[in-house]
Amino acid sequence: MAGLILVSINRISVHHIQQRLLHKKSKLISNLSSVEINDLLTQQGTFTDYNLLKEEYIILKRGPAQLIKPKQYFRQENRSIEGSDEEYQILIAEFAYKGKNYLLELGETTSTLGQLEHTISMYTFFILLASIILTSLTDLAFTGFLLAPFYKIIDQKLNKVNDPISFNYEGIETTTEDFRILDQSISSLMKKMADMFSREKEFIANVSHELLTPITILSTRLENLLNDEKLSAAGETKLFACLKTLTRLKSIINSLLLISKVENNQYDKLHMISVEEVVNEVYEEMEDRLVTMDLKFTIDLQEDHAFKGNRYLFHTLLMNIVNNAIKYNRPSGSVSIKGSRANDQFMLTVQDTGQGMLLDEVKNAFQRFEKFQSKKEDSYGLGLSIAQSIATFHHLELDIQSEKGKGTQVNIIFPK
Repeated sequence: MAGLILVSINRISVHHIQQRLLHKKSKLISNLSSVEINDLLTQQGTFTDYNLLKEEYIILKRGPAQLIKPKQYFRQENRSIEGSDEEYQILIAEFAYKGKNYLLELGETTSTLGQLEHTISMYTFFILLASIILTSLTDLAFTGFLLAPFYKIIDQKLNKVNDPISFNYEGIETTTEDFRILDQSISSLMKKMADMFSREKEFIANVSHELLTPITILSTRLENLLNDEKLSAAGETKLFACLKTLTRLKSIINSLLLISKVENNQYDKLHMISVEEVVNEVYEEMEDRLVTMDLKFTIDLQEDHAFKGNRYLFHTLLMNIVNNAIKYNRPSGSVSIKGSRANDQFMLTVQDTGQGMLLDEVKNAFQRFEKFQSKKEDSYGLGLSIAQSIATFHHLELDIQSEKGKGTQVNIIFPK
């Protein structure tokens, strides 16, 4: 577009000079008398005149003896005038005057043409720039006005929705039919999701009752059988194995139910939680295991951090992380909990001197039933999955840094 404008400016400027030369030619011929022409051509043979700045010149001389059809044309070329080279737009015209033929050459330098083009180009550039800016601002304002209902739908119906059950089904005010259809489609989809969530919660409640109740009954009966004095040693061993399997099954079901309930937002966040208090509670509960494994436990909280959430769930999160730090540690190793604040963001770090993990294991650490070939009988591969679900529920971020054979560091990053 800009190149087309510049070419147009050049053509307009050239045309303007050519029209001026034609006008000068007509005026010159009409003002010359035969006496003046004869005198000029008799005395000099050729008449040449340059203005003071050498911007224009005139050459008049006799033409061909016979002039069948007078020629008139333009050309652009360089001329050397008194040692100065200039480029001229030249009009060459043949004409007859009282039976005699003459050749007229009028030239005008193109330096003024360049100056004119530069001036016009600068004005055009600034006009185009102003037009682009004005058009862009107008488009932004107009687009913002037109898309305001769309942005409102995205913000209120998608970005701010954490729980489909508490979704706001009130329609967004708009006169655009497409936006109205989009709003209705999102509301319809969220209603289906809310129904699915309700059925899932109902399923979880049924599973909790239908599976855990018979497991509890079986455990009770097995414990009663163990109290039988007539029971043989072999039978007692088998009953112990059965009871252990039931206990393991019950623990797995409870863990899966916990994850499901957390992910379905079936817990409230009404407690003001003190991180320092929860850390001390976890230490007290784990103290016996620390002594058994001869582990050194240090707490370094430079300041306490309080946030609103579910105290039981956060306790479970921290308990699972510390439990892993103890379970997979080496004898006479160490576990440390450190709190720090940077850029108005609090971070709780649990670090151990255990067996550590490979990079691929770190990437899959939060997957369910991922045990990394652990031989621990009490390891179900659900501890970090539960921790991740609880962290997401509280808008916390879990970051694992680990090196095989050197230990693991888990960072709990709290929102600003």
